[in-house]
Amino acid sequence: MKKLNIGLLGLGTVGTGTAKILIENKEIIKKKTGANLHLKKAADIDLNKKRGVVFEKGTLTNDVFEVINDDKIDIIVEMIGGKTIAKEFIIKALKNKKHVVTANKALLAEAGEELFELAYKNGVDIAYEASVGGAIPIIKSIRESLAGNNITAVNGILNGTCNYILSQIANKGMEFKDALAQAQANGYAEADPTFDIEGFDTAHKTAIIASLAYGTKINFDDLYIEGITGITKTDIKYAKEFGYLIKLLAITKDLGNSIEARIHPTMIPINNMLAKIDGSLNAISVFGDAVGELMLCGYGAGMMPTASAVVGDIIDIARNILFNAKTRIPIAGFMPAQIKSKPVTPIEDILTNYYFRFFLLDKPNVLSLVAGILGAYGISIKSVHQKERNPQEGVPVIIITHLAKEAEVKKALKEISALDIVLQKPVFIRIEDDEK
Repeated sequence: MKKLNIGLLGLGTVGTGTAKILIENKEIIKKKTGANLHLKKAADIDLNKKRGVVFEKGTLTNDVFEVINDDKIDIIVEMIGGKTIAKEFIIKALKNKKHVVTANKALLAEAGEELFELAYKNGVDIAYEASVGGAIPIIKSIRESLAGNNITAVNGILNGTCNYILSQIANKGMEFKDALAQAQANGYAEADPTFDIEGFDTAHKTAIIASLAYGTKINFDDLYIEGITGITKTDIKYAKEFGYLIKLLAITKDLGNSIEARIHPTMIPINNMLAKIDGSLNAISVFGDAVGELMLCGYGAGMMPTASAVVGDIIDIARNILFNAKTRIPIAGFMPAQIKSKPVTPIEDILTNYYFRFFLLDKPNVLSLVAGILGAYGISIKSVHQKERNPQEGVPVIIITHLAKEAEVKKALKEISALDIVLQKPVFIRIEDDEK
């Protein structure tokens, strides 16, 4: 039985989980691959930390280059993270003609094109299933199972922290700060949750998915990114009254000459499949011309779910090595020569439905003033509801629109905000509905 050696860089949460699977499930992996996948070296700064994994003598090292430069190692697994030193290590591994497995979404979102070109140049693979959706096999599904489809849209809940917070507010009526504190206490959110709640984690995953699904180069800086810190339980309550739930959604669409790629809080109908995803779960809906809508759901983070995806990539590469089939599947889903550049549609140019919440003075004709300004900008009202009066805040008025252009919405809201009948800054949330 052929022996394939693996070098692991980083023994943090996911790196430790990867080592655990490789060591403890070694026999079952042999039966499934026909090869002995041997963890030859694992590099980390702290060699004395108790990790609950029994390593063979001589496996651990604090010298990364002892792993990368080992001629007997076939596959390098990068679990360090970040966009600087990890990139340096991956480049060195690729130049040494070693296959690479990584979960580094930030690096791939911003430098994937450069790394993929280097991998092709050196005749090796880069596998990155764990970079998006943890245990959810979205990369494999798009690159392989759905390769015969023209994929027109991919939407997803890609951050368990945000989904947990919004679920707690919706289900238990919690305030945002209390839901965040509970997420931190339960291990769903970091001590500094900025990267998650401001949408950057979701954005990195979105860039990878959009590039993969549509065969295009995505400039990460072109994505529209908006987090959930402005969402209140008031708006979540009203959304439910109108038949919607609010999710932090990654939205991508192939519009032909451009790509929509945006991340923001979104109202979706309660009968939408994504609306049923609760707690810390992730889910991704893919729309293909042959399959229609296909949704994958699971845990998008955590030691063992993410490590499972990493080991799956290791096994895929091992199988390719056994049959001398390097780069059998295009790394970015499309053949390199077929990957084209498409612009990302500016947020001002998108067409969608909107939810507006105004606090207006309780006077005659105030609603007609607001409706008149909306109409002047071509914004058609689908429904309007006046809520209970509040002596301190005026009359809450909720408006749901038909399709409208974002640029016109922002102009209208700016003009409405300047009226002396408006007591608070208007709130607006985008809606993804079936209306065309």
